Amino acid sequence: MIEEASPSARECPVARALEAIGDRWSLMIVRDAFDDIRRFSEFQKNLGVARNILTARLKALVEVGVFEVRPASDGSAYKEYVLTEQGREIFPIVVSLRQWGERFLFEPHETRSLLLDDERGEPLMPIEVRSASGQKLGPSDCHRVRVVDGGERTTPEV
Repeated sequence: MIEEASPSARECPVARALEAIGDRWSLMIVRDAFDDIRRFSEFQKNLGVARNILTARLKALVEVGVFEVRPASDGSAYKEYVLTEQGREIFPIVVSLRQWGERFLFEPHETRSLLLDDERGEPLMPIEVRSASGQKLGPSDCHRVRVVDGGERTTPEV
């Protein structure tokens, strides 16, 4: 939880999400988990991250509920980090970041990875924000309101 932030930051879901999973290594660990990496040594080998950083990030991701630690599926003495439902819900965030990176951070002939769907072997459609009725929305088509408890609205935000 954001402890020393301003009141508006404490109420902001974006700020809380960034506090929980927003640093580079945490998102890269989650990305690798979507590629079925589960063991500490596999994360370290794939990411090239220092052991102390990986240890701290995995601990924090377990504490926030993104991963749970389980005995190794092969019966060995190792433990595995398995995405929880909460962790699997990060998938659209990772895909959205990937698509933004593909669009804006690579030159036309530069080598990069591509995410394909398993059934058809085709690239994914771009992620879009849509209204409840299906209309595509942009930043100027939305506004925030403050809510308490079960969704009771308070004052509108500007």
